[in-house]
Amino acid sequence: MAGIWTRLQRALAHALDEIGVLTMWRSAVDVKLLCAQRFVRLFAYGGSTLVLASYMSAVGIADDWIGLFMTLTLVGDVVISFFLTLFADAMGRKAVLALGSALMAASGLVFALSGNYWVLLAAAVFGVISPSGNEIGPFRAVEESTLAHLTPHEHLPDVFAWYSLVGSAGAALGQLVCGWTINSLQAQQGWAFVPSCRTVFFGYSAVGLIKLTLALGLSRNVEVTKDEETQQWDDPVTQPLLGDAAPREPERQQPPPKKKGVFSSIEKDLWSLVIRLFILFGLDSFASGLASLSWMTYFFRRKFSLPEGQLGTIFFVTSIVAAASTLVASSVAKRIGNIKTMVFTHLPSAICLSLVSAPSHLPAALALLILRACTQSMDVAPRTAFLAAALPSDKRTAIMGAINVVKTTAQSLGPLLTGILARKGMFGLAFVIAGILKVVYDLGMLVSFAGKEAAKRREAARENSAESG
Repeated sequence: MAGIWTRLQRALAHALDEIGVLTMWRSAVDVKLLCAQRFVRLFAYGGSTLVLASYMSAVGIADDWIGLFMTLTLVGDVVISFFLTLFADAMGRKAVLALGSALMAASGLVFALSGNYWVLLAAAVFGVISPSGNEIGPFRAVEESTLAHLTPHEHLPDVFAWYSLVGSAGAALGQLVCGWTINSLQAQQGWAFVPSCRTVFFGYSAVGLIKLTLALGLSRNVEVTKDEETQQWDDPVTQPLLGDAAPREPERQQPPPKKKGVFSSIEKDLWSLVIRLFILFGLDSFASGLASLSWMTYFFRRKFSLPEGQLGTIFFVTSIVAAASTLVASSVAKRIGNIKTMVFTHLPSAICLSLVSAPSHLPAALALLILRACTQSMDVAPRTAFLAAALPSDKRTAIMGAINVVKTTAQSLGPLLTGILARKGMFGLAFVIAGILKVVYDLGMLVSFAGKEAAKRREAARENSAESG
């Protein structure tokens, strides 16, 4: 009996280790606070995104102007994110997160109290209202860089998987609570649709204050250290995917011409890596902008005449499915690598996205929506772990911030195009285009990086084998 109990304990411990529970349990308090911030932030994003397009339509704004609003919001956030993430380490990561939280609370109040298009646009830009339900603004780049700073590299896939999961769970819960809150206010209290939506934005402001409290609770350990600023690329696990990198020579020592050439090659290869990431992630983000959550909920509401409560339930289910799938991604990535996990899980979701607007009956459309959700988010944690390992630590925050700026810039072009197509009666075409572009992105990632990552994994395996031998 004791032997069976011991085996059960070992099996449970192995299962918990596989899905990263033990890693999160042992992680620093700051890691847990950063994940909590992501949860409450995505809770607010999910709730506001569920009603954003419908709310603006209800106050008399045309579809193409709604698309323009989303585009200008994302463009404005590009500018703010660029400066905040570029100087986040100098300003202090804690200060940047706290400032963003305060602006988030203020924007919720503006949306709750004003219906003017340009006032709402200013609040959305400076206070971070998400048209897509996903991350915009400076938060994610700063948090991901901080998590990489606080976490040993071998545990990064687990931490980023849970970071992604709690965000998806927060967005799902926000959609559910928002949808049924509006239904309850309309059905039981007799409120009109617009005042009910404004209640959601008051809640958005309250969540911003909660996030501010969590940001202020972070310790000094989240800030960049002098050691990290000067860290060299001598750790094979943290080296970029650049081939054979040699350490720098001391500043006062004149390096031999050959070594100087190697260092120049490293810098050139780093730029090559970053440019390819810009192009591929930009393509994926443009596709995401075409099929943002605001447009998706608005599409289902208009095509199938669904009330907000049912919409909230539908997208709660899809978000929970997507969140649960991220845990599987972490386990898969440990076996086949981050790039293959990203591509092989993202391709099915891209195909389902391209088909989701085709069915004329709700059950078939929901089946495609749920099938898409099954693998929609499985690429998020492996992608973040790939970036954390591929980029040098002293440049990680700035490069991740620049990548997010490129992604947001590309994404900002999508909503306007979708709005124009929607007004011309071709709403579903936007989802078809988005799915095709995401397939191109997946194949581009596979061709560009899968071979290099596989070679790096083989090299690491040989080194571990030599050390154990």
